[in-house]
Amino acid sequence: MHGAGNDFIVLNGIDQDLANITPDQWRKLAHRQLGVGADQILIVEKATRPDADFRYRIFNADGGEVEQCGNGSRCFVRFIQDQGLSSKNPLRVEVAHTVLTLKSHPDGQVEVDMGAPIFEHDFIPFNAAGLHTLQEFHETLYALPLTTPATHDSWVGVVSMGNPHAVQVVGDINSAPVLEEGPSIEKHGAFPNRVNAGYMQILNRHEIHLRVFERGAGETLACGTGACAAVVSGIRRGLLDSPVTVHTRGGDLLVAWGGVAQPVIMTGPAMTVFEGEVAI
Repeated sequence: MHGAGNDFIVLNGIDQDLANITPDQWRKLAHRQLGVGADQILIVEKATRPDADFRYRIFNADGGEVEQCGNGSRCFVRFIQDQGLSSKNPLRVEVAHTVLTLKSHPDGQVEVDMGAPIFEHDFIPFNAAGLHTLQEFHETLYALPLTTPATHDSWVGVVSMGNPHAVQVVGDINSAPVLEEGPSIEKHGAFPNRVNAGYMQILNRHEIHLRVFERGAGETLACGTGACAAVVSGIRRGLLDSPVTVHTRGGDLLVAWGGVAQPVIMTGPAMTVFEGEVAI
C-alpha cells in the first residue's frame, strides 16, 4: 500500500502469529531488490486497551520499531475496511503511546486525528544543552552544529507528533541538502532516539513544499507525521495559517491545526498496490 507515495507492507497479525519475526527478517522484507520493498512495515493486531478497535505496530526499513506513522495510519484504516476486519467508521487505533481516530471519506481520502503536538523536550526526546537558540514568533529554533556536508549550523524547530521531528525552512525544495545533511541530523547527539529531518519551502500562508529524511528509512516520497510537524512549526513561526496543503514528491496532504493543545488533523490518500503471500 502507499499513502502519497510513502509505501508500506501491511500484514494481518490477527489471524497469524508474527511475534517472533526478527529485525533482520523485517529488513529483508523491506529490501527493494531482495524482498517485497517498503519504507515501513505495518502490523495489524488486536487492541490491548478497551478504548481502541485495533492496535498497529510499525517497523522501519532498517528493522527497528518506531512509535508513529501518519501515512501508514491512513493505509491501516483502508486495509481494515478492504479486508473486512471491521465496518466501523471512524476507527480508533492503538499505537505506541496513544489512540488515533481514523475516518474514511466517500472520495477515498482518509482523515486522521493525530493528537496534539508535543513540545516538552523530555517527551520528544530532545537535549538542547549547549545549543544556540533563536526566537521566531512562538517558536524557539535551535542551531544544530553539523560536520556533513560542511561545518555550519542548521536552525530547526523541534516537535514530536508521536515521533521526533526537526524542521527547517529552505528557499528552494529541489536544492535542499536532504540527502547530504539529513543523515547527520537524523543521528545528531541532541536526539537520543534519532530524529526525522524535515525541509520545508513556504509557498504562501496555506501551502508548502516538503521533503523529509526519515529516521531508519532515508528520504521517502511523503511523510505524514513530517507534514504535521512542518505545519505546526510553520504556524508557530508565524509563517503559515491553518489549513495548509503540503506538497510532497508523492502527492498532497491537507493538515489543519488550531493551536496549542489542539489535535492536528491530516487528510490524504491511501491506496492498495497489490496483495500476495510471502514465506518468512
